[in-house]
Amino acid sequence: MGTDRPGAGTGRSEPLPDGGRFEIRVRGTLGEGLRSAFAELTVTLRPAETVMYGGGIDQSALYGILDRIQALGLELLEVRGLPPPSRAEKPSG
Repeated sequence: MGTDRPGAGTGRSEPLPDGGRFEIRVRGTLGEGLRSAFAELTVTLRPAETVMYGGGIDQSALYGILDRIQALGLELLEVRGLPPPSRAEKPSG
């Protein structure tokens, strides 16, 4: 039984395409308690939705976040991959 997931069966996770950056939207404005369930993400509240951003997320971590969204009874509106950071966005060092 094969799988096309990056890192599947290798015992390690690999970054997703496009740098593993994601934007996840859920319906409603999450309170502080629910936001704390997504500490690894940057959370932005909008009037009718909550937008969460994450970078360096491998596929298993993304599935874990989506499982948490479902377990908390949140309505998932959208998940989309973001392009890699531009030179201006990358920290120098």
